[in-house]
Amino acid sequence: MTRLTPTRAWAATILFTAFAALPLIAGALDDSYLIVIATRILAYAIAALALDLILGYGGMVSFGHAAYLGIGAYAVAILSRAGITDLGAHLLAAILVAAVFALITGAISLRTRGIYFIMITLAFAQMGYFFFVSLSAYGGDDGVTLNARSTIFGQPLLENNTALYYTALALLIGLYLLAVAITRSRFGRVLTGTRENPIRMQAIGFSPFRYQLTAYVISGCMASIAGVMLANQASYVSPSFMDWHRSGELVVMVVFGGIGNLLGAIAGATIALLLEEWLAILTDHWPILFGLILVLVVLYSRDGLSGLFRRSKS
Repeated sequence: MTRLTPTRAWAATILFTAFAALPLIAGALDDSYLIVIATRILAYAIAALALDLILGYGGMVSFGHAAYLGIGAYAVAILSRAGITDLGAHLLAAILVAAVFALITGAISLRTRGIYFIMITLAFAQMGYFFFVSLSAYGGDDGVTLNARSTIFGQPLLENNTALYYTALALLIGLYLLAVAITRSRFGRVLTGTRENPIRMQAIGFSPFRYQLTAYVISGCMASIAGVMLANQASYVSPSFMDWHRSGELVVMVVFGGIGNLLGAIAGATIALLLEEWLAILTDHWPILFGLILVLVVLYSRDGLSGLFRRSKS
């Protein structure tokens, strides 16, 4: 049962078609900066999608998911310094390290619940942050500039901003379809059940811990892919990629779009970053305005923007 409902299928088609058409619009407007912003949006959309998988369907409020952005970003920096520039190698290394980190930290964090889970995921992320701050060989707190972007089959195809954009879009679409398949599968239904009533799920023979840990590892791996794309987009990597503020931004994006709605997480990341760009033009105090907008959205619709969309149709 992995198919999308007709409404969500149409919404996904419209959203991804709009993303695919954006480089054409940027070309018509002769504004290459649009591609740069949009690539950053796609990377954060992947991270928000990853977080919503465990937050919306597993009830796990992670305040340390930026750690996986940093793992992905530093996989690019470290391997590039070693002469390994292939994008596939960067993605594979990021996923493997993220899986190990998520498996270890998740196994410990999931022994707790509620605010304790939030705080322990934050603590592990900060441990990662200070670990990379201590790496003087990679610039420490100042970070490191990448000499070049990842290559594909030895070719510097991603040096072209449009190629990098479409690569990020392809990854986002693929991960979205993967997340939909997971949530619609038996595994996803059990995961949702553990969110609603873990004791009852255990009583009927399922192990909430194993399902939640598996989902946590998958989510961390997905977020690390976002880190790889962010590093290539910025051509720069620093510990700030995994700061707790970044984790908070990811949570805001998911809440903004609607918790438990994968497409909403993507839309939330898109609108949140666009608002950040537009409000920053108006005033240096844009976070105040952004906060007011977020409060209004949450007060009017607990399901975020996706809830507002459904309400407007009814």
